[in-house]
Amino acid sequence: MIERLAWIQQEIEGLKENGLYNRIRTIGSPQGAWLIVDGKKVLNFCSNNYLGLANHPRLVEAARQILDRYGVGPAAVRTIAGTMEIHLELERRLAEFKKVPAAITFQSGFTANLATIPALVGKEDIIFSDELNHASIIDGCRLSGAPIIRYAHCDPADLERVILENQGKYRRALAITDGVFSMDGDIAPLDQIYQVTSKYGVMLMVDDAHGEGVMGKGGRGIVDHFNLHGKVDVEVGTLSKAFGVVGGVVAGDPLIVEWLRQRGRPFLFSSAVTPPDVAAAIAAVDLLEESTDLVDRLWENARYFKAEMKRLGFDTGKSVTPITPIMLGEAPLAQQFSRELFEENVFAMAIGFPTVPRGKARIRVMISASHSRDDLDQGLAAFAKVGKKLGVI
Repeated sequence: MIERLAWIQQEIEGLKENGLYNRIRTIGSPQGAWLIVDGKKVLNFCSNNYLGLANHPRLVEAARQILDRYGVGPAAVRTIAGTMEIHLELERRLAEFKKVPAAITFQSGFTANLATIPALVGKEDIIFSDELNHASIIDGCRLSGAPIIRYAHCDPADLERVILENQGKYRRALAITDGVFSMDGDIAPLDQIYQVTSKYGVMLMVDDAHGEGVMGKGGRGIVDHFNLHGKVDVEVGTLSKAFGVVGGVVAGDPLIVEWLRQRGRPFLFSSAVTPPDVAAAIAAVDLLEESTDLVDRLWENARYFKAEMKRLGFDTGKSVTPITPIMLGEAPLAQQFSRELFEENVFAMAIGFPTVPRGKARIRVMISASHSRDDLDQGLAAFAKVGKKLGVI
């Protein structure tokens, strides 16, 4: 071992000793209700494939057809030679779907946040951020150089408190919240947050990565859920979860979208999303605009699974969405629980620190429209068996 890297080995050993080392499993099949994981067929309770679109025939065919027209990759950033007609079509379709004047796409939801936040605020400004916001928001805030003031989770009154405490100390202010919080499955009280930000002239940004395809009419997101169209300045989302593809989107005020085309660094300095991915994303929008069946099925599955888990005696936290955390406490227990589930042919990974606070480790079950009732019942039986074996229920 190289001496100057010995510290890394020590840190890795520490992760293993504390049950925090992430052993990454390997998928050997398309995404779906069932997967081949490390060579074994297992029920999939891990993916963000909310609507089962990741291997939907129409998305696959759309990607296949566009290969003949545009090839595999753009080979350029959007501002030089990477903006293709199909990119603009996707942005137009997403804006229509989200009921906003304009949208711009990025390589991922993560890069969308990294692009947007530093373009809106800098060292002379201030950010008010929910204390449980996603890592991509945190990193985007840090990149901006603006002071970051955290407010209590989903607490509009505390947001107002910190705004008042900091009045006169900044040039511009930006309040940021997740729409659906990915680890707990709760949602931001966006209507109340809007009332606070509009009262004090603070820009409002929501990351709706886990709300698109899930919340609102036909999966149009949390802004639609609260009927706040035209009131939220920035709506960041992803095409990598419910849409089943890859990419990020920023939707909202056309001035902000135009500014991001000029100053969003991932837009300026990283290659554009590939044409097959763009075509598949458009096909996903088509499906969502045609019918609410997939979204309705997702919620039906989620209500059934969560009710049965509670009946079995599991703590599912405060989730009000299809995200179902099974609260277990300590990371070693969560990892053992995950391994035992895998032996029962259920793939559900443990989540611990630093993704969630210490002492709040869990198994996070991601319900999908692709799950049948038999799939859910098999999963419930496995949880019951392991829960009893480990003394959780």
